[in-house]
Amino acid sequence: MSVLIDFSIFPTDKGESVSPYVAKAVNIIKKSGLDYKLGPMSTSIEGGLEEIMTVINSCFEELKKDCDRIYMTMKADYRKDSFCRIEKKVKSVEDKL
Repeated sequence: MSVLIDFSIFPTDKGESVSPYVAKAVNIIKKSGLDYKLGPMSTSIEGGLEEIMTVINSCFEELKKDCDRIYMTMKADYRKDSFCRIEKKVKSVEDKL
């Protein structure tokens, strides 16, 4: 089983550059041990749904300490019979280019 979640979180009350807050969230994702891939607008995370949601909640709790307003998006894709889809999905498209 594999769940891919495309996730972004950032404060809306901290000015134009919010990269220090995004870095806090990515550090939590990195320390989780789950497979992830950082992108320019979001981070893809792969694992079990409960594991990923725990990590997302940890990101929210960390930003909530310093931020009064937080914007967050999530898109999810569940597939029962596949793993390592972060790499496979991209490779499948690149192979067709």
